[in-house]
Amino acid sequence: MKKARKLLIGRVSAIAAMIALQLALVVAIIAGLSEAWTYLYWVLQAASIAAVLWILSKPDNPSYKLAWCIPIALFPVFGGLFYLMFGNRCLNRRLRPRPQMELEGNHTVDRLAGESPLLARQAAYVARVSGFPLYHGGAAEYFPLGEDQWASLLDELAKAERFILMEYFIIQPGRMWDAVLEVLRRKAAEGVEVKLMYDDLGSIRTLPVGYSRQLAEMGIEAAVFNPCRPRLSSVMNYRDHRKITVIDGRVGYCGGINLADEYINAYPKHGHWKDTAVLIRGEAVASLTRMFLSLWEFASGVRLDPARYRAEAAPAAGMDGFVQPFGDAPLDGCNLSENIYMQMVNCARRYVYITTPYLILDNEMITALSVAAQSGVDVRIVTPHVADKWFVHMVTQANYAQLTAAGVRIYEYTPGFIHAKMLVCDDEVCMVGTANLDYRSFYLHFECGVLFYRSSMARQVRRDVEAVLAVSEEILPEKAREISRHRLLLRALLRAFAPLM
Repeated sequence: MKKARKLLIGRVSAIAAMIALQLALVVAIIAGLSEAWTYLYWVLQAASIAAVLWILSKPDNPSYKLAWCIPIALFPVFGGLFYLMFGNRCLNRRLRPRPQMELEGNHTVDRLAGESPLLARQAAYVARVSGFPLYHGGAAEYFPLGEDQWASLLDELAKAERFILMEYFIIQPGRMWDAVLEVLRRKAAEGVEVKLMYDDLGSIRTLPVGYSRQLAEMGIEAAVFNPCRPRLSSVMNYRDHRKITVIDGRVGYCGGINLADEYINAYPKHGHWKDTAVLIRGEAVASLTRMFLSLWEFASGVRLDPARYRAEAAPAAGMDGFVQPFGDAPLDGCNLSENIYMQMVNCARRYVYITTPYLILDNEMITALSVAAQSGVDVRIVTPHVADKWFVHMVTQANYAQLTAAGVRIYEYTPGFIHAKMLVCDDEVCMVGTANLDYRSFYLHFECGVLFYRSSMARQVRRDVEAVLAVSEEILPEKAREISRHRLLLRALLRAFAPLM
């Protein structure tokens, strides 16, 4: 185990060292040439000015623009070049998965409009922008802890007859993954088609190099999303942060839970780990299948026929309300996850409860939350008390003062780390998904989630959040101001560069 850990740390260190070396060489070459040829210095200065003008003209978030304009102004000779390498948010064609053929779905926006025109407008927006339709019927189950979802997952995987599709950001050998892997190995031996995709950066410290080959020897087809390379390229920013399992097209899982032991509290990595997920049955599972197949094509180079992965059984019945799984990508020109959050906040009448591990907000989101609270909506946000990344937690806390001054109630989950990404409002609509309230999720990651409208799922989520609030510490405005004053300069600096974290 220690040897494997050393190898993993060695890979990370080697990649980081090679990138740093390349960066140092670029800086040295440019500096040397600039001294030798004065005209090159002015060319690079002009390039940085052009980069700033280009940044300002783009339809990106103003906070993201500012975060890049500052280093360009501080390092005018190198800043423009660095932006072209790391900041220009464009993906090369290799990282643009072709859209899968639209699977048939029961479009029921008009039916929802008969019950709630406001919710129907939200569902129509998501369907129009993302291409993922609204469904009625089926069944759903909510898991308030990773341990609960894990037990259900093992049970459902054991029932697989045709195929299993799994897509995760982090996989780590241990109690949780070893149990899942044993089932996958057994099902593959029985002739079930098993496909597993994981993000290379997410699992770089937890899986050995060549792990996909080990899985192939077990009969499991594995694909590594966007493998990390020791090169100066912004492409490495784009990660697959989704957590999806689809079984025979009849069962689908989605939520914040990865396949590692901290997610089931097998050991106290950051105190008690609070995470959530949902299971859906019925026609809506087809949307989760589409998300998987789209990125599988990019990661493996193999295009699959979606018709092979439809459910053979009749759709399950029993769920009240409407359901809409959706996928978000950094290449569609729309910050869908953020827009869903803001749309739900703006439309709330009584309350909005949000749980998130990170609270790194742009001005638009802060304004939406503040206006809702000032309008009399009960807005509450739960963040971790025990941090997993000190600098990210510092930026999270830097937002407390402005939000609490506007009437937003902030809580920290004192038992440990809350990783759940949820929003619920008015007992009418809720979302359980993978997107954090931060720039990486909104701008750079492939994310997904499940929306429930006029469903009892909203009440289940609300009751769970209330249970979380009962064991959390409320950060009152006075304490929020005190937190903001603590290490004021460092917090201000981190907040300025938050969009680049």
